[in-house]
Amino acid sequence: MSCMNTIPDKKTPPPGTRERLVGAMIRTLQTRGLHGAGLNEILALAQAPKGVLYHHFPGGKTALAVAAIEATVAWSCSGLDKLLATHDQPADALRAWVGSAVKGLDDSGFEIGCPLATVALETTPADVELRTALAQGFDALRRRIVQALVLVGHDEVRAQGLAALMVAAYEGGLLQARVANDVAPMLQATETLLLLLNPKP
Repeated sequence: MSCMNTIPDKKTPPPGTRERLVGAMIRTLQTRGLHGAGLNEILALAQAPKGVLYHHFPGGKTALAVAAIEATVAWSCSGLDKLLATHDQPADALRAWVGSAVKGLDDSGFEIGCPLATVALETTPADVELRTALAQGFDALRRRIVQALVLVGHDEVRAQGLAALMVAAYEGGLLQARVANDVAPMLQATETLLLLLNPKP
């Protein structure tokens, strides 16, 4: 349901080579960051030869990282869409969204982070493709939250501000929780923010 849970579970059909490469890059971003592992390590994790990498991703490691970002965003948006569709109030859906991330972090022993945040922290202005993919991804998440908030009575401007706060609290909370081995600050920030989601009279 969140960027912490982007690897297919055991019920998912065996992935093809491209999907294995993307999955390996996602796992690498979650645990080592963009520059924490070389191509050989990623290829070994994907059980794929180097020639196959450039067949699917002519742009090499950067192109693979972009694909991993896009896959993570698609997974996260799909999970968020499902939560928003099955909860009457956006606050309850967002609480469940954060809860899924907290569980993923806790289950990993605080070793697995959000691949979006790790890439964002490592990019420079020269990483145009990566930053564009990240910007579009964060925007997609914010837009889903805005739509849900408008439906329950928030005006557009207020909804945009709350959505920006929610995504910032989510990503920033995961970073704080991971380095501290403690999810309490993330949960505290989330509950405080969710109090603001009641529409103004």
